[in-house]
Amino acid sequence: MNSAQIQQAKQAVRERVWDLLERERAAPSGVAGHIPDFVGAEAAATRLAEHPAWQAARVIKAVPDLAQLPVRVRALEERKLLYMASPKLATDNPFYYLNPASLTVPSREAAAHRTAAKFAEPVDLDEIPPVDLVVCGSVAVNLEGVRLGKGAGYSDIEVALLQEAGLLGSHTLIATTVHPLQILNETLPETDHDFRVDLIITADETIECEPCRRPPGIIWEHLAPEMIAAIPALANRNPIGGQGA
Repeated sequence: MNSAQIQQAKQAVRERVWDLLERERAAPSGVAGHIPDFVGAEAAATRLAEHPAWQAARVIKAVPDLAQLPVRVRALEERKLLYMASPKLATDNPFYYLNPASLTVPSREAAAHRTAAKFAEPVDLDEIPPVDLVVCGSVAVNLEGVRLGKGAGYSDIEVALLQEAGLLGSHTLIATTVHPLQILNETLPETDHDFRVDLIITADETIECEPCRRPPGIIWEHLAPEMIAAIPALANRNPIGGQGA
């Protein structure tokens, strides 16, 4: 399949899963176009916190989606250093750093994506320590760890930036928390810039995938010039003068 066909195939899977979650009342209505805030998200965060990778982690990078809010809250409550991306990576310092030792508000307020900017320190990649665990959101995922996000591509860019900066080591695992209906027993379309996950966590199950494939960093030819221009972390590092494809 060419790039357009892969994107069409991905979108077909997303729409099928969004419809299924709403039909089965496993997520609120109106989840289409979003990482779904699924029923059982709190329990999935609790299960993730029982995993040895979480317990050993000191530095966690998590997505800002509502579905992963319980994960971010748990990280702060357990005094872990938490990093999350700024909206659409559109700021000069593309990540928010939340230090539980300096917070003066409840963890749930500090970790909420709409208010995190008030309490976080904006940081660039050179200010982030090595990351022990990455937690991402998914619309769908299969047992091989192939995942589909909501289609905007920001999670892939975030992971690629961290990878290129040398912040993801061989010990770093990538986890996603999902509803069981989001786990598909089928081949999912993927491209070279997509990352896979090591752990799939639901409220009732932990699935460990094969060691996940990760791109070595940003694949510039996969990025449209307008996306490069809109994300300072890309524009400032672009080796091809903004001529992405």
